[in-house]
Amino acid sequence: MSSRQQHPLGKLRSQINAIANLFSIINRQFGRKFISFFLAGALISVTMAACTATTEAPTTGSQATTAAAPAGEPKKDVELTLVSFAVTKQAHEAIIPKFVEKWQKEQNQKVTFRQSYGGSGSQTRAVIDGLEADIVHLALAADTSKIEKAGLIDKGWEQEYPNDGIVSKSVPVIVTRDGNPKNIKDWSDLEKDGVSLITADPKTSGVARWNFLALWNAAVKKGGSDEKALEALTKVYTNVPILTKDAREATDAFFKQGQGDALINYENEIILASQKGTKVNYVIPEVNFSIDNPIAVVDKNVAKHGTKDVAEAFVKFLYSPEAQTEFAKVGFRPVDETVAKEKQFVDLYPTVKDLSTVKDLGGWDAINKKFFADGAAFDQIQAKIKR
Repeated sequence: MSSRQQHPLGKLRSQINAIANLFSIINRQFGRKFISFFLAGALISVTMAACTATTEAPTTGSQATTAAAPAGEPKKDVELTLVSFAVTKQAHEAIIPKFVEKWQKEQNQKVTFRQSYGGSGSQTRAVIDGLEADIVHLALAADTSKIEKAGLIDKGWEQEYPNDGIVSKSVPVIVTRDGNPKNIKDWSDLEKDGVSLITADPKTSGVARWNFLALWNAAVKKGGSDEKALEALTKVYTNVPILTKDAREATDAFFKQGQGDALINYENEIILASQKGTKVNYVIPEVNFSIDNPIAVVDKNVAKHGTKDVAEAFVKFLYSPEAQTEFAKVGFRPVDETVAKEKQFVDLYPTVKDLSTVKDLGGWDAINKKFFADGAAFDQIQAKIKR
């Protein structure tokens, strides 16, 4: 306590002494009766003032420490629900433990994850229909926009994180049988009679939409008109015996069930298959399409669950070199330039000569209207095939 600060009891003694002095003066002037009333009132006032000073004195020093929560006290456990498209499972299973450890160390809070994987279109509908995702990592921004339009994600989500919210990237590749007996080298080779192709359904799979766009983009650049592109893709999809629900089912149909002469799929899915010991022959066509996968926090759900801070922290962690390295290890082209320039990944991900993007086709609203809406190009192709 400062030497200038006086304890309330000491202050009381000083005031009593002053009153005693005053008492002597009054005694000489007015007599005892008046003095009795005066002294009683003065003592009551002083005592009340001293007590008030004691109870209202500011809490300082050790008192403040006692009132506050102990430093480092564990916080209540929190659970996040991550909903993602099928082929990201291996990446997230490697990344999530790293984030959990980091958050526990820095925030002294345990985080657990509920994870759901499936076709991007199916996952989108599940979230809209009530699957309470805190975070969605989907195959295409068009699916995330559907969740936004349903009122679950705030507008402007693309600007909240780097690269317009794109956290993982890939390109479509063509996988062939050992020795490539059908001599398939480019997209146009998939139009040939006698070539059986495995790919997923664009109505349920985001991966399949990227496959469709790669085929269309190459056909337009080769032929120059939408009519010729529609004709070319009708030939390609005529060679598809069955459209699988998602990319993982397409991979299983080709490798495990032996269906098809060729498979169109994510480059990352094929790299992962080769890492697991499957012998893979594939080509990356020089005219190709950039597959960009966005991440977003589901604002309405995190507000309901009280998980906004940890959900946003996890999304930011996905952009870190540590997380991007894990994406790259399982086949995704890193969005972090420092990771992309590492020799192991430069060798693994060759540069594509002619790489188009969604913006080159007018954005997702225009793409969906032209290709995937009811009665649009894909439905027209299916009608011609009579499937």
